[in-house]
Amino acid sequence: MTGTGQFLLLLSLNALRVQLNSLTAISPVDGRYFNNTRNLAPYFSEYGLIRYRVLVEIEYFISLTGVVPELEDFPAREIEKTTNHDVKAVEYFIKNKFDEFGWSDYKEFIHFGLTSQDINNTAIPLSLREFMEKEFLPTMTSLVEKLSAKSLEWDNISMLARTHGQPASPTRLGKEISVFVVRINKQLELLKTIPHAAKFGGATGNFNAHHIAYPEIDWKKFANEFVGHRLGLVRSHPTTQIEHYDNMAALFDNLKRINTILIDFSRDVWQYVAMNYFKQKIKAGEIGSSAMPHKVNPIDFENAEGNLGFANAIFEHLAAKLPISRLQRDLTDSTVLRNIGVPLAHTYISIKSLQRGIDKLELNKVAIDADLEDNWAVVAEAIQTVLRKEGYPNPYEALKELTRKNEKVTAESIATFIEGLNVKEAVKERLRSITPYNYTGI
Repeated sequence: MTGTGQFLLLLSLNALRVQLNSLTAISPVDGRYFNNTRNLAPYFSEYGLIRYRVLVEIEYFISLTGVVPELEDFPAREIEKTTNHDVKAVEYFIKNKFDEFGWSDYKEFIHFGLTSQDINNTAIPLSLREFMEKEFLPTMTSLVEKLSAKSLEWDNISMLARTHGQPASPTRLGKEISVFVVRINKQLELLKTIPHAAKFGGATGNFNAHHIAYPEIDWKKFANEFVGHRLGLVRSHPTTQIEHYDNMAALFDNLKRINTILIDFSRDVWQYVAMNYFKQKIKAGEIGSSAMPHKVNPIDFENAEGNLGFANAIFEHLAAKLPISRLQRDLTDSTVLRNIGVPLAHTYISIKSLQRGIDKLELNKVAIDADLEDNWAVVAEAIQTVLRKEGYPNPYEALKELTRKNEKVTAESIATFIEGLNVKEAVKERLRSITPYNYTGI
């Protein structure tokens, strides 16, 4: 075996003995990007899921009995190894704690009348709601604020527009940024209206066990108050054994639209960088290309685009899969629900990348103005429209003949055209005042 082969074999053997860390993690969410995504761990990790399950179990017990126990953190994952049922592991853990604290008389009211989905279908939307409120929305708000600030900063920057990739009526850079601000804000408003729904109703959603044990209790009222007031969620009813997931699917579809808007923004900024409209602040020690030292690549916008696309692929599957379950329940929802943190993490990574990228942008007005100066033909629309108002014969055709010649349209050729028009001097004076720099509308 060659020296290289021996070295690679040694690396492979060592890898088998390596514990999970940021270098050995298979997913970049838990590896390369973990510094960006660690805020998601309390919500969507296995630890986070167990923590929310315990919270729901204890809150249910308190609502059911009025007794308020005090429990510390626990190694529930170890218990799951012996039960092979994660929700049952939580139940056994709490019961063991009750025995330790002398509350054995109450322990059978832990998980009383419930199925595992009464816990999962409240714990998961609860973790999702808290993540959205505490992490996602504040981070998105920060991004929108950056965009809004740039929109104001660049409000008076005239810029050549491009439709179909071709020079078009000039616009203002600030206005183009504001388009994205409005689009994102509209979707965030919609997102906030989507309920975080939960299922809570026993094995098949009918409170069979609850009702047979305590027929005198209004279990629907109890569940509505527990889910709505105690947990701050919206209870779905009637249900099968599991939540419908229609609202969760709507949330993922909404997030996908937000991500699509951000992809659109990322590509536009990438193009502006390619056109030299933006330069990028150089970060000390950062390498743009391993071969070309001069390059400063728009890596933050490329990183965002890639992660947003990956997130959307998973959101697409979640939104399409979760609302479908065979008869009263199958396990496919349980499998995919464990992955809801993945697209949220990639989205979160993208938002952070965009924030960094926006902070690096430096306006290159020289290049923007040069592009305007090079495209005087775009004022043809303005001239022919004024001429139409004045009743000038065939103004569109006259401007078409001027601008579609092989010669380049310049300030001088436009001025010559205006001088040759058979219109009042006041009209000519108005036409002379139109330039690519000021023909930007309102």
